[in-house]
Amino acid sequence: MEIFHIAAECYPVAKVGGLGDVVGALPKYQNDAGHLVRVVIPCYDTKFINENEFDCIHSGYVKLGKFNFPFNILKESTDKLGFELYLVEIPELFDRKEIYGYEDDIERFVSFQIATLDWIITRTEVPDVINCHDHHTGLIPFMMLYVNKYEKLRLTPTVITIHNSIYQGQFGFDKLYYLPEFDLSKVTVLECDNRINSLATAIKCASAVTTVSPNYLNEINYSAYGLESLFNLVRHKSKGILNGIDVEVWNPATDKMLSTNYSIKNLVKGKQENKEKLCSQFNLDPTKPLFSFIGRLLEEKGADLLPHAAALALSENYKEINILILGSGNTEIENQLSHLLASFKGNYNAFIGYDEELAHLIYAGSDFLLMPSRVEPCGLNQMYSLRYGTIPIVRRTGGLKDTVIDFGDGGNGICHDQASITDVCYSIQRAVNLYQDKKSLNKIRKIGMCIDHSWESVCQEYIELYNLIIKKNES
Repeated sequence: MEIFHIAAECYPVAKVGGLGDVVGALPKYQNDAGHLVRVVIPCYDTKFINENEFDCIHSGYVKLGKFNFPFNILKESTDKLGFELYLVEIPELFDRKEIYGYEDDIERFVSFQIATLDWIITRTEVPDVINCHDHHTGLIPFMMLYVNKYEKLRLTPTVITIHNSIYQGQFGFDKLYYLPEFDLSKVTVLECDNRINSLATAIKCASAVTTVSPNYLNEINYSAYGLESLFNLVRHKSKGILNGIDVEVWNPATDKMLSTNYSIKNLVKGKQENKEKLCSQFNLDPTKPLFSFIGRLLEEKGADLLPHAAALALSENYKEINILILGSGNTEIENQLSHLLASFKGNYNAFIGYDEELAHLIYAGSDFLLMPSRVEPCGLNQMYSLRYGTIPIVRRTGGLKDTVIDFGDGGNGICHDQASITDVCYSIQRAVNLYQDKKSLNKIRKIGMCIDHSWESVCQEYIELYNLIIKKNES
């Protein structure tokens, strides 16, 4: 089977969050399972792209309304990622350091989608299936069905994988002329709340809709930022498939980013040595329980709760706990977290920004990982922490509910129901008590490390779905 994955991110080429991790891992496992997998993303100005060799296999012009942008399709020469990687190079739009956050993001990602399809139709064979990821590629299923020049792809089944329904790629009908010529009787397919909505369009047009966890599929039927009724209408073609993690990258026994490698057999010693390295780096005491947060400092992640919850927990447990924050995002939250440094020196620290190597060390050296998310479609951090013997403290939402069971119920973590300072602090206190009981602590750590969150079974679920929609298209 020839599978195309089209996305805005792919680790290690370009990553902001979980989308990049998924697109960097799922294709590799599908390729290992015997399928021909091709990943297409924009060509950004990133370290990976600058340090690797690419061959130009196609050139053309993407027409965006009255503008024509030259583009190239570049293929990574060695397939070093375990699948074929293709970059859509549009220098005027994508030759930038950041992936998102520009005023012309609509123009950037619409042009990316058009250029991708313009290239695909020049190939002799059409793909067996095209898997689009999030709103950045949401117009592709529509264009394949209704744009005249893409008629060759009309019978190719498509999947839209929703990593987060908050982001929908909305823009006004004044930019409708960006799209190539299509059957204007279908213009209402693009519309949602009087605007063009890329994600809603994909949901309507794709052969199948997937979410990145079963529980998130249930949640978006009653809370999806205006798309609830649409999700209910397409429930018959929707499936929640829990993300996996790349167990080759995330393996404490082989991870080169750690101070000391370890497995379940030498868990206690290995974690302590990594904890000592981490605490030395951030002026913390390695004899105390270490609570960490890794992620974007946004309200959806519950990061706005962290400054007050950390201050309260540290005040009540003064000299008993350490808290370490790694992340960036909302400037006000960043400033509040930075201001805590003066009040809790020696028990608290924060790294505002992101560092992949530091993240790995934090997973290995921490005792508990805080995830008080308001929204967490899947969540990968809790899976990484379990893999490294670090106990996740999570709010029961989305994929967190699918993957973390409270230790009071014989599970692998600590759970609470509300995204509130009270719930976070109560969970921290439960963790402090658990930390004192080393036998129970290590038992729960080992339960987490034994859970299989690898991509093999997840990969098969996607393949079964692809086969199903291919058969439907053929009948």
